[in-house]
This record gives sequence, C-alpha cells and structure tokens, in this order.
Amino acid sequence: MEEVERILMVLYSSNSTIFTATIFLFILIIIFIIPRTNRSKTKPRLPPGPPAIPIIGHLHLIRSLPHHAFDKLAGRYGPLMHLRLGSVLAIVASSPDMAKEVLKTNDANFASRPQNHASRRFGHDGSGLVFAPYGPYWKWIRKLCMSELLGSRTVDQLLPMRRLSLHDLLRTLLDASRRRQQVNISEELVKMGIGTVGRSLVGSTSFREYYYGGDNHDDDLDEMMKLTKEVNMLVGSFNVSDFIPALARWDLQGLDKKIQDVHHRFDAMLERIIERKQDLKYSRNNNNYHHIRSQNIKDLLDIVLDIADNDHDQESDIKLTRENIKSFVLEVLVAGSDSSAATMEWTLAELMQHPEMLEKAKLEIEEVVGKDRIVEERDIPKLPYLQAIVKESLRLHPAAAFALRLCINDVRIKDYDIPAGSHMFVNLWAVGRDPSYWQDPLEFKPERFLLFNSNNDHNNYNQEEEEEIMKMVDFRGQYYHYLPFGSGRRVCPGMNLALQVVQATLGALIQCFEWAPDDKKVMDMAEGIGIVIPRAHPIICVPVARLDPLPYLS
Repeated sequence: MEEVERILMVLYSSNSTIFTATIFLFILIIIFIIPRTNRSKTKPRLPPGPPAIPIIGHLHLIRSLPHHAFDKLAGRYGPLMHLRLGSVLAIVASSPDMAKEVLKTNDANFASRPQNHASRRFGHDGSGLVFAPYGPYWKWIRKLCMSELLGSRTVDQLLPMRRLSLHDLLRTLLDASRRRQQVNISEELVKMGIGTVGRSLVGSTSFREYYYGGDNHDDDLDEMMKLTKEVNMLVGSFNVSDFIPALARWDLQGLDKKIQDVHHRFDAMLERIIERKQDLKYSRNNNNYHHIRSQNIKDLLDIVLDIADNDHDQESDIKLTRENIKSFVLEVLVAGSDSSAATMEWTLAELMQHPEMLEKAKLEIEEVVGKDRIVEERDIPKLPYLQAIVKESLRLHPAAAFALRLCINDVRIKDYDIPAGSHMFVNLWAVGRDPSYWQDPLEFKPERFLLFNSNNDHNNYNQEEEEEIMKMVDFRGQYYHYLPFGSGRRVCPGMNLALQVVQATLGALIQCFEWAPDDKKVMDMAEGIGIVIPRAHPIICVPVARLDPLPYLS
C-alpha cells in the first residue's frame, strides 16, 4: 500500500492527467486488497435503493442540489431509501410519515448530527451546540441556550438591537430610493443579519464602535459578512473527501485548503472579538461598560463569559472552554444571518411574482399599523396575512433542505434495518411539497395558512375541520408535513426569535417601499448552493419609497 501511494504522489506532482487516470486504477486495486471481513454476519435488510457502483456507490447520482436529486430518486424507490455515498451509508426520508418515524418515534436514536470536514473544522470538532454529539455536554449547553441565551427575557432585552439594525436597513434603502439607485437587496439583508447578531453579541448600539474603538471600519464588517458566507458555502459544499477518505490527502477539489484558510481568518476575527469583550469586562476603568452591567443589561457574550467564569455542570464537571465560546459565536453569526436573510429574500421574490398578494399585505399593515410608525414585532400577532405569507414561504423554501441526523443505535423502521452510524437525511424541502398533504403543492398560496378569512365566522367550522386547519399552521415540529425548523431534540432552538426578526423586517419593507423587479433574474427562482438554500440570483432593484420621510427616522 505504501509503495502504491508513493507512486501516486510522484504522478500527481509530475502529470495531473496521468494522476486522474491512475486514481481510477487505484480504486480498482482497493477493491481487491481491502480485507472482506464480517462475511458471516447477517446483512441488514436496508430500505430499497438504486444499483451502486463499487467504491463511489451512488455519488454519481447526486447533483449540485442534493435535495432535488434525493426527491427524484424517492419517486422511484420510495419515501424511505438507502444510498451509498462512498463509504457513507445514507438513509433518506422523503415523506411526512417517514419524517415522523425518524424525528418522533425514533428521535432518541437520531439525536446526534454527523459532521463533515468543514463543520468539524469550523465548529472545533463539535464544541458548540449545532454539531455537538448527543450526550451530557449537548444537554447542558442546550439547556443554557433555551433558558439563558434564547430565553424570553434575553430576547426581549435585545429588542432595541434588532430595531436599530432594521432602521439601518430602511435608511439605506430610502437613500437609494431618493437617488433612484439599484440596490443588491440580498446583500443588504445579510448585512442587516450580521448587524443584528453583532449588536446582540456585544450589546452596543454601534457594533463598529464597540469592537474597533470608534473608527469607521467598514472593511472589518465586510470581512465578517464575507467569511460568514464562505463558511455557509463550504459547510454545504460536496467534498469528495468526506465520502471517500482515501482521497482526502490529495484534496482533489481544493476545498480542504479553502477550509483551512477561512478557518484561520475566522478564528483570528473571533479571538479579536472575544479578547476585546474580555478587556472591557475586566477593565475597572471602563465606567460606561460597568454602568451598563449594573443595570442588568447583558448581551450574549456577557452571558457566555459569565457562564464560562462561574457556571458548570456539577455532576459531570462540564465547563465552557475557549473553543466552546468560539464555536457558539460562529454558529450564532452563521445561523442568525444567512438563514433569516435567505427566508426574507425568497419571500420578497415570491411577492414580486404575486403583486396581488403584496397589495393585500400592504392594506393589512395600513389598517393595523397606519403610516405614522413602522411595523414592530409587537404588531405581528395582529397581522395574520403577513404571518401566512412567511409560513407559505417557509413551506416552499425552508432555510435548510435537510434535517440531518446520525443514527446512534441500530434501528428498525417499518420492515427495514437502519444500522448505527448511518447518516439520516430527512428531506424537509420534499416534505413541504408532498402532494398527498398539500393541494397545489408547488404554488405559492398564503391563504392555505389562514385559519379564518374575513368572510367566515368561527362558528362556520366544526371541531374536526378546525383541528385540521390548525394542523396546517403549526411550524414547531409537531405536524410532520410542515417542518421548516426541523423537529425532535434537534429542532432549531432559535425559531421563535428568527420568526420575529423575519416577520417584522418583511412587514417594514412592505410598509415602507414598493417592490417590483428590474431584472428578469429576480423572477428566476433557481436555487444556489449552501448549508441554507440561497437564491442563485440576488434580488437587485431600485426600491421606491412609499413613506418619505420614514416615520420615527426623519
């Protein structure tokens, strides 16, 4: 084996064409030299799947958008199927019934997440929450997230930070409107997400001044946005080394080199953020900081650093490390910006294609809020059509295509065996478009999420009909035909906060501006590549102000 590898390295350094051809020869050799052990074991009865090619399995069937490829294969092999992705056994659940089997009936056996090389590197080998293996640490950190970091008290306390970021976005769009200038709306939504998360992390009305000493460092904020996008793309990219480990040392796609570079730059930025925060925390001369803290105003980093200093799990002696803190900050930056921005981007694009729905949303906001102030989070419960628009957008365009799980123990689903170590893909994108549960599943119809419309009275529904309608509006993972945030133990912990930000921002954009496409690409609903599902083409248009000056901002 060592001799073969030495020969391959020489070929690679001298002639890439010969190297590529030799790789296939090397793969064929492996077939005959890998020991064929455990032949005496009874083979598990796997779900159906397509014929596989030695070594690569079914990798040749997976295109750039795996959720589309999986959905197409499920149409042939059924809602529960198996695929061999190189050395990885993947099980794909593509229907609400199968999603329920995985995320409810067998939730405990699918409570971990598999990691690829990118997520392992950026997340410091599962040191955060998202990719931490199921166990005492994960239970402890999730409990802290739900009670302290994402609890209602913290969310309410950070409302001014979210409002400031929204106002920054509206000012930018108003300035462009006055100049009749095109704006990359997609980019501005990501900037708003980064600004919101940055302010929530540091608790400052000016993210820039807080970390960078009052100077105008647009380059630093641009770098943060760029790095966040790169992390999202690298974690969501197909890396052949994740599925055929024997090829990892050659990095055929160059992804490992990119991962290392982005990790190095992101880690340096995180160190700068944390050190700056700690300097302020422990500085006795920083009267402004300690005045804020004396009023019990804590930001997310305050909370995390306090936990690291004072709190730990007494039974298992778990304590937050530097890697835990950096992983948490990275997860908040990535999840808190790109996913919400993608949802708002898709929703705006859908409304541009359906101007009658956009007009209906405008009228609802005018009736409830008026024109003297901007829509706020407290208004959302009174705006059912706006809520329905967002829910319908999440059905067609969930932020994440898959609920990805790792099988911890051998499991039997229906009549099939799922071996421990299998990667489980619950195709949330396909579940939300299942024609067995959704009428006209590919059409954008917010009305399907309205419990009652203006012409109907509550008494017109009997109890059974009302219960069925209520099922259609619950997005918290209890109804398995609608799972935009996943379900079970690994359901998205920040879903309530994300919905508040998305709905309030969209409400303000609809209220304050007219939206119409300047380019045919806005109407192109093609999907891009990433751990969230972005649009392939950004929304670029000239915003037209409906309210000028903006209320409360003049």
